[in-house]
Amino acid sequence: MKIGNIDLGERPVMLAPMEDVTDRSFRLICKEQGADMTYSEFVSADALIRNIAATTRKLAIDPGERPTAIQIYGREVGPMVEAAKIVEAASPDIIDINFGCPVKKVAGKGAGAGMLRDIPRMLEITRAVVDAVRLPVTVKTRLGWDHESKIIVTLAEQLQDCGIQALTVHGRTRSQMYTGEADWEMIARVKENPRLVIPVIGNGDITTGNGLVEGFGRYGVDGVMVGRASIGAPWIFREMKAALAGGDAGELTLAGKFALLRRQIRESVDRIDEYRGILHIRRHLAASPLFKGIPHFRDTRVAMLRADTLAGLEEILSHIENDIIPENS
Repeated sequence: MKIGNIDLGERPVMLAPMEDVTDRSFRLICKEQGADMTYSEFVSADALIRNIAATTRKLAIDPGERPTAIQIYGREVGPMVEAAKIVEAASPDIIDINFGCPVKKVAGKGAGAGMLRDIPRMLEITRAVVDAVRLPVTVKTRLGWDHESKIIVTLAEQLQDCGIQALTVHGRTRSQMYTGEADWEMIARVKENPRLVIPVIGNGDITTGNGLVEGFGRYGVDGVMVGRASIGAPWIFREMKAALAGGDAGELTLAGKFALLRRQIRESVDRIDEYRGILHIRRHLAASPLFKGIPHFRDTRVAMLRADTLAGLEEILSHIENDIIPENS
């Protein structure tokens, strides 16, 4: 699969853009674990052109994580074009436009998935961004605004006509948010359209190697994007790529998984500061499968998610790794 001149190989697996998750450290770890491409956190066009520090920091890319896309969102043509030019100067490999985020603070203001209610403006923004930069431009979106407006098959063609070089489709509508199941049959209909020649990347509910294999084999997509299943589990890419190859890469050891989480914590603290760095990493700790299904774990889990110093958090993690999990395995 190629996006512009970027060759991602056959059946690539990508790390999805996720706010407060896909920072530079996490992207690099996922790349090392087998992700073929990574995407930044959401970059607000309005905040970027106002030079807000927290936003401009999102443009930093580690050479080891490439190829990398920086994803931008907004609701007005002018700011989106200006933001795309700023992003291009940061030298990502691809610029991705977010027309899929369903959360109220984004979609409710007309950006992200909110654009699914204003297709003419969505196409105007896409065409303007494509014309303004030399980098490949891609789009991530959803099936439609709600069940009555699943317009993705037609929309995919329209976006292709605007000049995008790949399309990622999340298999839900905006009104579904993240409830129900992703509709991969609809994603397959996009791919089956003979008039669509750009790569189609499927996204939604891919949480296992078997699910990944089905995404490619049954639904025929060119690439698969993995999001929430990677939070607190960057090693999922290692496991998925092994399943795709029909072999066994050897499951990462418990010590190896804890080492990756500790690295995330350390790099988060180094990048921000101790208190806020630990706050930032709590989402990964809360979601990690390492801490699922352990009997009588509630009190320890609460303590882990309330720890606000490196020393305190490390003491709890060491207790979990060396005492609690072995006792219950």
